Amino acid sequence: MNVATRFLITVAYQLQPFQLAGEPDWVKNDRLDINAKMEGDPPPTPPGAGPDPMMLAVRALLADRFTLVMHTETRDLDIYALVMARPGGKPGPALKPAAGDCAAELKSGRRGGPPPEPHDPVTCGWRQSFGHIGFGGMPLSVFANGISGQLGRMVIDRTGLAGNWDFELTFAPERPLGALPAGVEPPPVDPNAPTIFTAVQEQLGLKLDATKGPVDVWVIDRIEQPMPD
Repeated sequence: MNVATRFLITVAYQLQPFQLAGEPDWVKNDRLDINAKMEGDPPPTPPGAGPDPMMLAVRALLADRFTLVMHTETRDLDIYALVMARPGGKPGPALKPAAGDCAAELKSGRRGGPPPEPHDPVTCGWRQSFGHIGFGGMPLSVFANGISGQLGRMVIDRTGLAGNWDFELTFAPERPLGALPAGVEPPPVDPNAPTIFTAVQEQLGLKLDATKGPVDVWVIDRIEQPMPD
């Protein structure tokens, strides 16, 4: 599947790129094709409930085939705090309390039916495309964590807004999401669209404050290149 080992580690352990340290160059640069199969059809894991069966399976693969050993430590890093744009202020026009609970819906297995259309409102989960985020039925801590990779820093929810929320956020992205196939150009960017920082403030009534804070970092102690089958 032409992926770097670093990508496998960050997916398996639910890490942002800046949370992984101590890896040799080949972990970042060498690309691998991996064929693996899971038994059965595991049920979906609710947001915030920990690693799903696929993540656990990749962790086992990394330990077995790559002899991966890591330890965690806390480092004081640059972060963003997601706060109210005005102290004691109200949510912005796009930020609405959610009618449902996405975690409860996933746990009960009520999701089903045809897949949503690209422009359908998101009622349970997170959908991101070029310059747009649809968010529904989840706490703002999920949104904060979700944009951490895009902003290159940990984002911590300090809004004080409890419960689950719905919103549609439109902004001008700085770069495409992930690698594009050869010869494929990214979609055009609306020259009048705001940056994600401005969009969060104007549309959600929130703000991303640059600050320092403790961040959990996974440090690689041992890893070996796997032998081909």
